[in-house]
Amino acid sequence: MKHLLVIPTYNEADNVENIIEEVFKLYKDISILIVDDSSPDGTAQIVKTLQEKFENLYVIVQPEKKGLANAYINGFKWGLESGFDLFTSCDADFSHNPVYISEFRKKIQEGYDVVVGSRYIKGGSTTEKNFFRNFISIGGNIWADMVLQTGIKDLLEGFNTYTKNALLKIDLDKVKSGGFIFQTEMKYRAYKSGLKLVEVPICFKVRTIGQSKMTLSIILEALINVLLIKVNLK
Repeated sequence: MKHLLVIPTYNEADNVENIIEEVFKLYKDISILIVDDSSPDGTAQIVKTLQEKFENLYVIVQPEKKGLANAYINGFKWGLESGFDLFTSCDADFSHNPVYISEFRKKIQEGYDVVVGSRYIKGGSTTEKNFFRNFISIGGNIWADMVLQTGIKDLLEGFNTYTKNALLKIDLDKVKSGGFIFQTEMKYRAYKSGLKLVEVPICFKVRTIGQSKMTLSIILEALINVLLIKVNLK
């Protein structure tokens, strides 16, 4: 299967070359699509330079900053139009270790449609030491599943793999959530469509280079939007 790794970026000049190099070191048969949100720090230009080295590296530069969800949707649509069969969403800052992609692929081969990288099942973990952030993350996931009732322990996590069939059934044109709650809506739509979902334990690593895009206001807004997802998909 043709496998595409979609990585959205905004001001990731310090990370983007390292994540690309690491992925291609681990997997010779994967392609990477960087969807850059008009980063003013030169992220896209670094990727374009690396295209001379890696033939399976692609880049889309958004004409303006449109956010995480828009970047992923455009990346997935590009991949579908380009004939890819498997799609993985991944951060650029190494919070998602690409070594887990091999485990995701195994689950796809077992017949699952969507694989969820999970911090909150047996074997999963996080390097986050901040009590408040952990409380918000754990509580947010409990809240999300209480509302959506999917049985998935990490609905908020963004390290996921989808088959082509899954993306077509989810219908990207109908996904309305912005920011990282987009990932929750994707999983919920997959669940409501009768697709087979499975969680794989991962260790989520807090970024050590660059600045986190996550703020308290973003988290609180996302938790409120969980209710909108439930209402809109009845």
